[in-house]
Amino acid sequence: MREGEYTISQLASAAEIPTTTLRYYERVGLIEAEDRSAGNYRLYTDDSLRKVKFIRAAQGIGFTLDDIRILLSTEGGVLPQCREVQPIIEQRLADVDQKLRDLRDVQQVLQSALKKCRRSKLSEPCCVIREIDLASTVTPHSPTRR
Repeated sequence: MREGEYTISQLASAAEIPTTTLRYYERVGLIEAEDRSAGNYRLYTDDSLRKVKFIRAAQGIGFTLDDIRILLSTEGGVLPQCREVQPIIEQRLADVDQKLRDLRDVQQVLQSALKKCRRSKLSEPCCVIREIDLASTVTPHSPTRR
């Protein structure tokens, strides 16, 4: 093997991710082996390592694998233009805004539950857990017949 070439396990180690993740990236078309060894092992290059690190960094700020596929699909390694990336960023930002709204709703429910717990006697069964348990055992009403 030449310098700058990696087997899948070496690439995984260099990128600090499991080999199963690399195999998945390969299956979904995000990376591909550039060569094969004499023993028919897939070989990757420094470009693959750079690409895997890019994928991980992009995922870390909220891009999906589909987004990343678009970002990596440029010809000849040229970076995509802002007009191509802007709609993707706008969509991810909208997703983040929705998640924040959802988390605020969860926060309010938990704050309310904590207030209920603090008002009840500490030796009694938890009223919040009782309500959750009750809600989880209720079956929806069957439609009425006409």
